[in-house]
Amino acid sequence: MKIVIIGGTGLIGSKVVPCLHAHGHEAVPASPDTGVNTITGEGLAQALAGAAVVVDVSNSPSFEDAAVLTFFETSTKNLHAAEAAAGVGHHVALSIVGCDRAPESGYLRAKVAQETLIRSSPIPYSIVRATQFFEFFKRIADEATDGNTVRVPPVLFQPMAAADVANVVCEVAMGAPLNGIVEVGGPQQFRFDEFLRLGLAVRHDARDVVADPHARYFGAELDERSLVPGAGARLGTTRFADWLSRTAAPAVPA
Repeated sequence: MKIVIIGGTGLIGSKVVPCLHAHGHEAVPASPDTGVNTITGEGLAQALAGAAVVVDVSNSPSFEDAAVLTFFETSTKNLHAAEAAAGVGHHVALSIVGCDRAPESGYLRAKVAQETLIRSSPIPYSIVRATQFFEFFKRIADEATDGNTVRVPPVLFQPMAAADVANVVCEVAMGAPLNGIVEVGGPQQFRFDEFLRLGLAVRHDARDVVADPHARYFGAELDERSLVPGAGARLGTTRFADWLSRTAAPAVPA
């Protein structure tokens, strides 16, 4: 069947596309790079013609509170209109574990708004809520850095590899609509500060990681379980240490 992947050239989408191809489906990556823009509507009707499933793994180009809310609301509304016109029977969206537990974060509020629109649409849906990606650990550290110090709350943290996220999204897209949410996380739980300390050490980054219970994560103060999935979550198989070793920069010859 034809499955259109919105954000299909990005971190997750570029992994979902070959996964769907490997299972015999016509996987069509759609993004501004391929002439499809969910904000303006450009190319949407043509891309969705004949599609049975739409997978939305797109992301806002700006994390500013108002901009990110506008992106997810506008994009989702335009997608739903185009899906209804094309007769799409399954809308799959990637969201974030704990997005409804951190209302101080403008980005997470925007993801909740996106989920609300999806649930209120007549189009059958599945929402995949994933924990944070290993690939974002440096960005997370940079956001929490002041001088040479990284301050993060010592809460539970259960990140996962982007490839494992993509595998679950692929599986859900090939199945019947859940009309609900499935959570996915990594195979290990860390303390947030422990996770960053380990990653920065392997990357030979000398920044000092400090556990600060009141440090904010993208604007939100977290509690112990804000960022970890609940019981019954699907777990990836890639361990952080293995991912670090595979993605380490090659040594520079002397």
